[in-house]
Amino acid sequence: MNKRKKYYIIILTLVTAMSIKSCKTIDKSLTLDIPKVELEILQQIPANQKGREKSALYLPPRRISENEFNTPVLDELIDSMYDMMVKKSGVGIAANQIGKRLQLFIIEAKSDNPRYKILGPVQKQLFINPIITKTSSTRKNFWHGCLSADGEKRGNVATYEWIEYQCQNEKGNIITGRLEGFAAVIFQHEFRHLMNGTYLDVAKHFLSKTELDLEIETKKTPFFETASDTLPLLINDYTIGETLEKYHSKKQQ
Repeated sequence: MNKRKKYYIIILTLVTAMSIKSCKTIDKSLTLDIPKVELEILQQIPANQKGREKSALYLPPRRISENEFNTPVLDELIDSMYDMMVKKSGVGIAANQIGKRLQLFIIEAKSDNPRYKILGPVQKQLFINPIITKTSSTRKNFWHGCLSADGEKRGNVATYEWIEYQCQNEKGNIITGRLEGFAAVIFQHEFRHLMNGTYLDVAKHFLSKTELDLEIETKKTPFFETASDTLPLLINDYTIGETLEKYHSKKQQ
């Protein structure tokens, strides 16, 4: 083998090795690609428990970039998330609940939803790269459950009575709006996911669904009423108007 051919083989081997290594280091949770296996809802992991630091539920999500809008792969991701939400009878779902560290969530409460029909319908809405721009001074009391807290007790936390927001739609257009009532609650619940964590990381008072239903029926426990200042706020460490990138940057300092 001549020297020139030998050098060529060495270089080719190095390039191949580097390519393989590069492929192995791609974090698929940061891509739009949907896995071929059936999607699953990630479940919460208590603080200080092994595995939490590697779960997409507790890692910063990235923005959807401009070149990703209005693409088939983004549309497929949105459709897959929505299908999962409907399948699980949920009223909202965030991308990191299916293992995707992306700033994206959907809300919708149908009038026949068995879990929340008492609160009335909420139209289907998509929020990409969301920011909360303004909030009410008053807060509402609500008992939260979650698709990522299967089997866990409901937790009592406060959310703003109304919020104003800015986000983008699937085409990349800037959208602004205002949500009140149950829609505002769902938005803040899903926004909490993008901040990382669930209501279980914030609430101090918990009841099983059976206990909660009984206490609401007998009016021993307030439900969707004005919250006291002592009730933990679900998005308590978020500064109104900041991007999620800035929020997570502060958390990491």
